Amino acid sequence: MKKIGDSELILNSNDSVYHLHLLPEHISGDILIVGDQGRVETISKYFTNIECKIQNREFVTHTGTYNGKRITALSTGIGTDNIDIVVNELDALVNIDLKTRTIKEKLTSLNIVRLGTSGALQGDIPVDDFVMSTHGLGFDGLLNFYQTEKNIFEEEITEAFIKHTGWGAKLARPYTVKASDSLVNKLGEGFFKGITATASGFYGPQGRKLRIDLSDPLLNDKIETFNFKGHRITNFEMETSALYGLGTILGHNTLTICTIIANRVSKQYSKNYHPAVEKMIQIVLDRITA
Repeated sequence: MKKIGDSELILNSNDSVYHLHLLPEHISGDILIVGDQGRVETISKYFTNIECKIQNREFVTHTGTYNGKRITALSTGIGTDNIDIVVNELDALVNIDLKTRTIKEKLTSLNIVRLGTSGALQGDIPVDDFVMSTHGLGFDGLLNFYQTEKNIFEEEITEAFIKHTGWGAKLARPYTVKASDSLVNKLGEGFFKGITATASGFYGPQGRKLRIDLSDPLLNDKIETFNFKGHRITNFEMETSALYGLGTILGHNTLTICTIIANRVSKQYSKNYHPAVEKMIQIVLDRITA
């Protein structure tokens, strides 16, 4: 089998993967990812024991036990570029033999669940509530760099969205990928559900204007009014499309659940979203280990 070159799969002196600084034994099959490195401890404080704590840059990993099952909490930092690093390196830990640098014959599928914060794009979704992303709609262009099987994309949704918004020719072509059905069924009960738009930035790409004018000041209004066969766009964030896309290509189960800390339509912002984030974490911990 073809060996993966040193410059393609970069390892540290202890054979850990380059950015995460993890070895295969440091992770479980169920991984909760968060953007904020401080939120890793918000998760792991519920563990009955912690096996390891590892940090490099913004990537913090705690693996331990909850409800009698092994689980990993890991911070990604912000953006689809960081998701590209995290998902590829997690996959390498379970599906590449790091000693021989060859792909394993028997592949492992991870459950990777993003627990994030987000802004709602529909007026009926209150702050401090939760949204589960049935689809990731990517404005980031990341998946365009990978060779993919066409059937991973929900092309009808993408084409309808491009037509509805008059999507700019200078922007990266959007793409849409479904969440994992198994994780939706296991974790999604009682949450708002909808398409999550993944932006490539926090300000202009999400329709915020400070000192620079926007190329399309009406884009958020178009996003709010988009509906495809009952699927509407519920919220904005910066990671889900890459998580779903890379996860699907590599054979992992992926899902995003976000606490809504702002509503872009009603202009409301949570007075204190931390208790809601704690509640979300507790719900997901209980469900994923059930």
